[in-house]
Amino acid sequence: MSLGFYLYGILPTPLPDTLAIAGLDRAPVHNQTIEGFHFLYSEAKQAKYLTSRRNLLGHEKVLEEAMNAGFRTLLPLRFGLVVKTWDTVIRDLIDPYQGKLQALFQKLEGRREVSVKVFWESKSEIEALLEENPSLKQMRDASLGRALSMEEVINIGQMIESSLKFRKQAVIAAFQTGLNPLAEEIIESDPMTEEMIYNTAYLIPWDREPEFSDAVEAIDKTFGDRLRIRYNNFTAPYTFAQLESEG
Repeated sequence: MSLGFYLYGILPTPLPDTLAIAGLDRAPVHNQTIEGFHFLYSEAKQAKYLTSRRNLLGHEKVLEEAMNAGFRTLLPLRFGLVVKTWDTVIRDLIDPYQGKLQALFQKLEGRREVSVKVFWESKSEIEALLEENPSLKQMRDASLGRALSMEEVINIGQMIESSLKFRKQAVIAAFQTGLNPLAEEIIESDPMTEEMIYNTAYLIPWDREPEFSDAVEAIDKTFGDRLRIRYNNFTAPYTFAQLESEG
C-alpha cells in the first residue's frame, strides 16, 4: 500500500532524469509536472516524518543539491509534507495559489536568500559597559556586599538594561547600514536565543553574494571578538517564498 509522496519544493523547469538525488529514507527524488509546475518528490516510506535533525537536514540537502545543479529558482515546501494523491496538490495548492506561485518564481529569478545571525555574550557586554561608564560601575560596585532597597535594585537594573540596549542598537545599526543597501528585500525576525541579538534574511542578486560576504566580514572586523556571526550564503529561500493566505 502506497504511503503517498513526500514533497520538497517546486521548480519552474523540470529536473532532468539524469540528475540523481537521494531524498528521505534514501528514496530517489523524482519530478512530477502538474499544470506547468514541477514538484520535487520521493516515495514516502513513512506516514509521518518526525522533525529530527537527520530528517530536516535530509530535506534541506535535496533542495541544495537541486540548486547546486543549476536550478536556482526554487520554491521550498515546508518539512514533512506528505500527500496521498496529486489531486490533493491541485486542489489545495495550485488551484488557489497558481498566480501567486508564478509571481514568486518571477520574484526569485536571478536572486538568492542569505541570512545573518549575530550573537554576543551578554555578561561580557555588561562588564564592558560598566568599564565604559565609571559612574554606573561605581554605583554597582557600591551595592555589592550591602543590602539594597527594592527601589535601588530596580534603579540599577534599569540603568544597566538601558545601557545594554543602547549597545545592542549600535551593533544592529552597523549591520543595517552596511548590508541593507546591498539587498533588494530585507526581513528582520525575532532573535531565537537570549544571546542572539540580530536575525535577518536578505534577498540579493545572485552574483552579488561575494560583495555581500565582504561587507559582512568588514563589519565583523570592526567589532573584533565581541560578536559571533553566523552567515548563511546558500539556502533555499524559505523567508522570501511565503504564500499569504487568501482573504
